[in-house]
Amino acid sequence: MKVVLQRVMKASVEIDGAIHSRIEKGLLVFLGVGNEDCEEDIQWLVKKISQMRIFEDENGLMNRSLIDIQGEILVVSQFTLMAQTKKGNRPSFIDAAKPDISTPLYEIFLHKMDDVLDSDVQSGVFGADMNISLINDGPVTIIMDSKNR
Repeated sequence: MKVVLQRVMKASVEIDGAIHSRIEKGLLVFLGVGNEDCEEDIQWLVKKISQMRIFEDENGLMNRSLIDIQGEILVVSQFTLMAQTKKGNRPSFIDAAKPDISTPLYEIFLHKMDDVLDSDVQSGVFGADMNISLINDGPVTIIMDSKNR
Protein backbone atom coordinates (compact mmCIF):
# COMPACT_ATOMS: atom_id res chain seq x y z
CA MET A 1 0.00 0.00 0.00
CA LYS A 2 1.08 3.51 -0.70
CA VAL A 3 -0.10 6.57 1.16
CA VAL A 4 0.36 10.28 0.92
CA LEU A 5 -0.16 11.98 4.29
CA GLN A 6 -0.87 15.66 4.45
CA ARG A 7 -1.02 17.53 7.73
CA VAL A 8 -4.01 19.82 7.34
CA MET A 9 -5.81 22.64 9.09
CA LYS A 10 -8.96 21.35 7.37
CA ALA A 11 -9.97 19.15 4.47
CA SER A 12 -13.15 17.99 2.77
CA VAL A 13 -14.50 15.65 0.11
CA GLU A 14 -17.18 16.84 -2.28
CA ILE A 15 -19.17 14.41 -4.43
CA ASP A 16 -21.76 15.56 -6.97
CA GLY A 17 -21.61 19.12 -5.66
CA ALA A 18 -22.28 18.22 -2.01
CA ILE A 19 -19.86 17.90 0.91
CA HIS A 20 -19.60 14.21 1.76
CA SER A 21 -17.11 14.49 4.64
CA ARG A 22 -14.86 17.04 6.29
CA ILE A 23 -12.29 17.37 9.05
CA GLU A 24 -10.54 20.10 10.96
CA LYS A 25 -6.94 19.82 12.24
CA GLY A 26 -5.46 16.43 11.47
CA LEU A 27 -4.41 14.27 8.53
CA LEU A 28 -5.65 13.82 4.99
CA VAL A 29 -4.58 10.36 3.84
CA PHE A 30 -4.62 9.29 0.21
CA LEU A 31 -4.50 5.47 0.10
CA GLY A 32 -3.48 3.32 -2.88
CA VAL A 33 -3.93 -0.45 -2.73
CA GLY A 34 -1.68 -2.71 -4.79
CA ASN A 35 -2.02 -6.29 -6.04
CA GLU A 36 0.34 -7.66 -3.38
CA ASP A 37 -1.18 -5.84 -0.40
CA CYS A 38 -2.75 -7.59 2.58
CA GLU A 39 -3.93 -6.99 6.15
CA GLU A 40 -0.33 -6.98 7.39
CA ASP A 41 0.25 -3.84 5.31
CA ILE A 42 -2.82 -2.27 6.89
CA GLN A 43 -1.65 -3.05 10.43
CA TRP A 44 1.75 -1.51 9.80
CA LEU A 45 0.36 1.63 8.14
CA VAL A 46 -2.35 2.24 10.72
CA LYS A 47 0.15 2.05 13.56
CA LYS A 48 2.71 4.20 11.74
CA ILE A 49 0.22 6.87 10.64
CA SER A 50 -1.50 7.20 14.02
CA GLN A 51 1.79 7.40 15.94
CA MET A 52 3.87 9.48 13.50
CA ARG A 53 5.11 12.58 15.31
CA ILE A 54 4.43 15.29 12.74
CA PHE A 55 2.43 17.78 14.82
CA GLU A 56 4.13 20.59 16.69
CA ASP A 57 4.60 20.69 20.45
CA GLU A 58 4.72 23.84 22.61
CA ASN A 59 8.30 24.47 21.36
CA GLY A 60 7.36 24.30 17.69
CA LEU A 61 9.02 20.89 17.20
CA MET A 62 7.31 17.99 15.45
CA ASN A 63 6.93 15.81 18.55
CA ARG A 64 3.21 15.03 18.66
CA SER A 65 1.19 12.37 16.89
CA LEU A 66 -2.37 12.42 15.62
CA ILE A 67 -3.33 10.53 18.78
CA ASP A 68 -1.53 13.07 21.00
CA ILE A 69 -3.38 16.05 19.53
CA GLN A 70 -6.67 14.15 19.23
CA GLY A 71 -6.71 15.17 15.58
CA GLU A 72 -9.12 14.11 12.90
CA ILE A 73 -8.42 11.97 9.85
CA LEU A 74 -9.88 11.84 6.35
CA VAL A 75 -9.00 8.80 4.22
CA VAL A 76 -9.49 8.89 0.44
CA SER A 77 -8.90 5.92 -1.86
CA GLN A 78 -6.60 6.78 -4.75
CA PHE A 79 -5.57 4.00 -7.12
CA THR A 80 -3.42 6.45 -9.11
CA LEU A 81 -0.79 6.25 -6.35
CA MET A 82 0.05 2.85 -7.79
CA ALA A 83 0.97 4.34 -11.19
CA GLN A 84 4.05 3.08 -13.00
CA THR A 85 5.67 5.86 -15.04
CA LYS A 86 8.88 4.23 -16.21
CA LYS A 87 7.91 3.80 -19.87
CA GLY A 88 6.22 6.28 -22.15
CA ASN A 89 4.00 9.16 -21.17
CA ARG A 90 0.87 7.30 -20.14
CA PRO A 91 0.91 5.91 -16.60
CA SER A 92 0.29 2.21 -16.19
CA PHE A 93 -1.98 1.10 -13.35
CA ILE A 94 -1.22 -2.60 -13.68
CA ASP A 95 0.01 -2.68 -10.05
CA ALA A 96 -3.24 -1.24 -8.68
CA ALA A 97 -5.48 -3.88 -7.14
CA LYS A 98 -8.85 -4.44 -8.79
CA PRO A 99 -11.93 -3.31 -6.82
CA ASP A 100 -12.77 -6.84 -5.63
CA ILE A 101 -9.45 -6.82 -3.73
CA SER A 102 -8.94 -3.12 -2.99
CA THR A 103 -12.45 -2.28 -1.74
CA PRO A 104 -12.39 -4.75 1.19
CA LEU A 105 -8.82 -3.72 2.11
CA TYR A 106 -9.82 -0.04 2.03
CA GLU A 107 -12.78 -0.80 4.33
CA ILE A 108 -10.56 -2.79 6.71
CA PHE A 109 -8.09 0.12 6.77
CA LEU A 110 -10.91 2.50 7.75
CA HIS A 111 -12.14 0.18 10.53
CA LYS A 112 -8.65 -0.44 11.93
CA MET A 113 -7.86 3.28 11.93
CA ASP A 114 -11.20 3.95 13.63
CA ASP A 115 -10.32 1.42 16.35
CA VAL A 116 -6.87 2.89 16.97
CA LEU A 117 -8.04 6.51 17.07
CA ASP A 118 -11.21 5.72 19.02
CA SER A 119 -13.02 8.28 16.90
CA ASP A 120 -14.95 8.49 13.66
CA VAL A 121 -12.68 8.25 10.66
CA GLN A 122 -13.97 10.36 7.78
CA SER A 123 -13.62 9.03 4.25
CA GLY A 124 -14.34 9.50 0.62
CA VAL A 125 -16.38 7.02 -1.41
CA PHE A 126 -14.39 4.23 -3.01
CA GLY A 127 -14.33 4.64 -6.79
CA ALA A 128 -16.30 7.91 -6.80
CA ASP A 129 -15.30 11.04 -8.70
CA MET A 130 -14.37 13.32 -5.79
CA ASN A 131 -13.21 16.89 -5.38
CA ILE A 132 -10.80 17.23 -2.47
CA SER A 133 -10.21 20.57 -0.75
CA LEU A 134 -7.54 21.11 1.86
CA ILE A 135 -5.45 23.65 3.66
CA ASN A 136 -2.05 22.02 4.07
CA ASP A 137 -0.44 22.87 7.42
CA GLY A 138 3.28 23.55 7.14
CA PRO A 139 3.21 22.24 4.49
CA VAL A 140 3.87 18.75 5.78
CA THR A 141 3.46 16.01 3.19
CA ILE A 142 4.84 12.50 3.66
CA ILE A 143 4.86 9.55 1.27
CA MET A 144 4.86 6.03 2.69
CA ASP A 145 4.98 2.59 1.09
CA SER A 146 4.16 -0.43 3.25
CA LYS A 147 6.58 -2.51 1.17
CA ASN A 148 9.49 -0.27 2.29
CA ARG A 149 9.52 -0.98 6.04
